[in-house]
Amino acid sequence: MLSFLPHWLRGVLAVLLILLSTTILFPFVLALAFIKLLIPVSALRKHCTIALIGIAGLWININNGLLYLLHDIQWDVKGDGDLKPDDWYLVTCNHQTWADIPIVQRVLNGKVPMLKFFLKQELIWVPLIGVAWWALDFPFMKRYTREQVERNPALKGKDLETTKKACEKFKYTPVTVFNFLEGTRFTQAKHDHQKSPYKYLLKPKAGGAAFVLGAMGEHLHTMLNITIHYPGKALGFWGLVSGQIKKVVIRIEKIRIPDQFLSRDYMNDAEFRSEFQEWIAQLWRKKDEQLEQLHRQYAS
Repeated sequence: MLSFLPHWLRGVLAVLLILLSTTILFPFVLALAFIKLLIPVSALRKHCTIALIGIAGLWININNGLLYLLHDIQWDVKGDGDLKPDDWYLVTCNHQTWADIPIVQRVLNGKVPMLKFFLKQELIWVPLIGVAWWALDFPFMKRYTREQVERNPALKGKDLETTKKACEKFKYTPVTVFNFLEGTRFTQAKHDHQKSPYKYLLKPKAGGAAFVLGAMGEHLHTMLNITIHYPGKALGFWGLVSGQIKKVVIRIEKIRIPDQFLSRDYMNDAEFRSEFQEWIAQLWRKKDEQLEQLHRQYAS
């Protein structure tokens, strides 16, 4: 390990090596993406998808290897057993820094299908990256606001229908859908502005998760509820790549999603909306209590 090097040097090395691996692998991603785009043969597209997921997994493993090579991070992880790479999962966790995503990838890579995010449909037009997201089967969703539906009742249920079509491929290819319920990173200013009832969390936004379950309820039956705690201080992405994060505590809770929450219309079903919001609030109260315990346990 190279943890004896100064933080700034390790950070620079990590960023340069990540950029190097990205530069080497990204052309292969784009090549396979354009093959999928230009040759609409199901069997060929399937093999391209498998290859693309393999490239993405390799990229994540390279990043994980860099963390091991450059830093001496202590990992305290519980609950990552009994996971399957051929099952479907909805994953959420508390969101404190941009380091959260690579940390979750590090813990789950190879144990569950590749993490994927629901993206706004407009993002497919982002140059190069949009094609890569499409090729990796990131689902693009189109959502209509309540005001838009009121102005045009024909739009009622169309957003869910469009997203279900985008998720058709996941009937045959297991996927892990990742969603930050808080919607944004925790800061004390945001917490105070929201008047959040939780000590260590922002208010959860249930709509995103409900929309995923509405579109993929036939397959998504398990939630991985992840809690991340950084003893001392929650540093950002630079803190991770420069080795200033010394310890990461992760608790993973595997939860069976109640059947009554699957394949429902969150936007237009008030009863379901109320029940689902209360279920998420219960999960968040429990998570807040767990964070309280972790803060006490790892207090310096």
